[in-house]
Amino acid sequence: MGQTARLQRAMLRICRVWYASEAKGPVRKVPADSRRHAPARPPLHAEISEWRRLIVAQETILLVDDEKEILDLLEIYLNNEGFRLLRASNGLEALEMLRQHEVDLIILDIMMPQMDGIQTCMKIREEKNMPIIMLSAKSQDMDKIIGLSTGADDYMTKPFNPLELVARVKSQLRRYKRLNVAAPRLEEEIEIDDLVINTATHEVRVEGREVKLTPREFAILELLARNRGIVFSIEKIYETVWNEPFYESDNTVMVHIRKIREKLEASPRQPKYIKTVWGVGYKIEK
Repeated sequence: MGQTARLQRAMLRICRVWYASEAKGPVRKVPADSRRHAPARPPLHAEISEWRRLIVAQETILLVDDEKEILDLLEIYLNNEGFRLLRASNGLEALEMLRQHEVDLIILDIMMPQMDGIQTCMKIREEKNMPIIMLSAKSQDMDKIIGLSTGADDYMTKPFNPLELVARVKSQLRRYKRLNVAAPRLEEEIEIDDLVINTATHEVRVEGREVKLTPREFAILELLARNRGIVFSIEKIYETVWNEPFYESDNTVMVHIRKIREKLEASPRQPKYIKTVWGVGYKIEK
């Protein structure tokens, strides 16, 4: 059922409950036997709460995990925040869901049957750029690097704190919506030689070829492109794009820079666009 239909039905239930409890005038008598077996009518405030939940829910999140207990846990916490939720138990089901529904964010497990999270993420990134948060029992740095390199925007290890995951979901959605809304006072297209960055549509082209970037990769590229000639340290890039404190051992920015170069550059080892200033950071030259 579509969101509009759900809203209409919720509003209709509110009207019926109000009419039954508040409307004046003759009330049709109901036989005692019917009243005895009739289901209890929910209170008006419960109907209003449901209607409000449907109104507030703006984003759809796809949950992908082969463990039902994990899906149930995520559903409890995310439902409580008013999100619309879809569920899939493997990568193939997730891809089918994406063909049928508009999705704003994906929470994606790595270890799954039929198609694992790494393969699924790579397939998604061929066409979609919504945020992806990966979940995995693997906590080694290399596992995180592989996950981020395939296109994930965030990575959490199991067992995880559900409240922290909810906070990360909200942060990713805020950033995604902000980056996908055109800023009227800013230049919508940035041209650097053969590189064209459209900040309104999030399209990137190199020599006429379209390049698919994740939201984080696009944010890094836009930051450097809008501030050509300025050197940004790894710490500054991280805190600006991720909006979180930077940790000394975190190599997330370097992984993203490498992925951007691989997508933009003919020769990533000799980059034309994003230059490394050794010991300082990165920049795009004027």
